[in-house]
Amino acid sequence: MLATRPRESLTVRAVAAAAEASTTAVYSLFGGKDGLIGAVRDRAVAGLFQHLSAVQTSADPLADLYALAVAYRHWGRGHSYLYTVLFGGVQSFDPSGEAGASDPIRPLLAAIDRALTAAVLVGDATAIALSIWAALHGLVTLELAGALDATVAEAAFRSSTYATLRGWTTPEVFRSLRQAELAR
Repeated sequence: MLATRPRESLTVRAVAAAAEASTTAVYSLFGGKDGLIGAVRDRAVAGLFQHLSAVQTSADPLADLYALAVAYRHWGRGHSYLYTVLFGGVQSFDPSGEAGASDPIRPLLAAIDRALTAAVLVGDATAIALSIWAALHGLVTLELAGALDATVAEAAFRSSTYATLRGWTTPEVFRSLRQAELAR
């Protein structure tokens, strides 16, 4: 229900009816509509964090960042309703806030830090994370909305993710990536 309705139109009565439960049960478990929405959002955050944290690290920071992008897309496609609750406007989202220990942005920031330390990427870690997230979020949102067919979605994902990552590489890494692409 949260994925298909604005938060304001959601009622405890409608949720209780859909769950074949009493409104008292919803109030007892969650304290009301805000508590219910918060619990669903917490579940979404935990699931996304767990999925991203399961991505194995390697000696190649760019490959790790790409693997995180793949995992983010995979989770969004596999949990479209939770993705919509998390990022679809049901709850406000502030990407400039402090990242908590279980924040889904943590694995991305760790990979970016490794890439910065290895002199693979250059720039501000927060700006890099936001640009990667913005590109991924836009693509996943378009895909979930049905605006892209599977072939176009896959091609757009690959090209946009590579382009975003390339845009933050050091000049030396950029040149080597470009040469590898031209050699294909």
